[in-house]
Amino acid sequence: MRADRLVSLVLLLRQRGRLTADTLARELEVSTRTVLRDIEALSAAGVPVYAERGRYGGFALSPGFRTELTGLNHDEALALLTAGSGRGEQTFGLGSALASAMRKVVDALPEGHRVTASDAVQRFLVDPETDLLSRRQATGEAPDTTAMFEVRRAVLAGHKLRIHYAATGQAPQWRTVDPIGLVTVRDRGYLLATRSGADRTYRLSRLLAAEELPEPAQRPNRVDLDRIWQERSARFLSDSDHITVLIRVNPTRREELLDTALAVRAEDPVPDAEGWLCLEVTFQDPRHAEWALWQLGTDAEALTPQSLRTALRNRAAEMATRYGASS
Repeated sequence: MRADRLVSLVLLLRQRGRLTADTLARELEVSTRTVLRDIEALSAAGVPVYAERGRYGGFALSPGFRTELTGLNHDEALALLTAGSGRGEQTFGLGSALASAMRKVVDALPEGHRVTASDAVQRFLVDPETDLLSRRQATGEAPDTTAMFEVRRAVLAGHKLRIHYAATGQAPQWRTVDPIGLVTVRDRGYLLATRSGADRTYRLSRLLAAEELPEPAQRPNRVDLDRIWQERSARFLSDSDHITVLIRVNPTRREELLDTALAVRAEDPVPDAEGWLCLEVTFQDPRHAEWALWQLGTDAEALTPQSLRTALRNRAAEMATRYGASS
């Protein structure tokens, strides 16, 4: 909304000093023309913003001008700034809102604490892209922003939600659900919902479109998302058709393995003597497991179950027989 954008504009000028219209437009994700209109609106409202001409010109606030945003002490602001430094801010489509909130947090600090908090947060690193073994973490998924706006609104308002969802191996379909809540795990976002009374879990990155409906959702007034997530995870992993496989994998192919697996049950953080990683992962069924391991070639080895090792050995023997004879 425009009011939020005007506040963000003032905070940017307070915290960074003189800024050009182009810089403000990039920060606020609007056009330069919109920034100029907002500057005029602020001036008309009595905010002491002025323009400086020339090569190093731009817009600035009169020295000493301060907005009235109070209520956070140093540690509270530091906690929020640190939490906001993670990589998952795009999971629920809240990247722009987070940037705006961080500006307000910094501005809420007393003058003497503002610089120290900004410096202190540089000493904390949350969820870097690689761990100590140089293994890349899972890549965050950024769902469609417009769809996420509708999903968030329906979840918070308690309304039914119509989603266009692309399930694995199926053509995208429209379906109407009763949203319960949103969960993020390792930068992957999920919508917990029910559909015709049955539990459903949807990955946000597979939402192609969404529409909040006016009808109220059929859901309890209070909810324990942590408990619901634990229950659904347990049911998912106990599915009788699923197969659990113990695998050695070259660390350079770890992410490729995780992209095909349904879930990771366990992972040994210490590589073996050859530098490979050992993981216990779940696949949809034996055929899915055989296909996934075959894609990794000699960069992975299934240790258990023996039936999967046998299937892969037989498949490799058939390939060797087909290509072994010279033409």
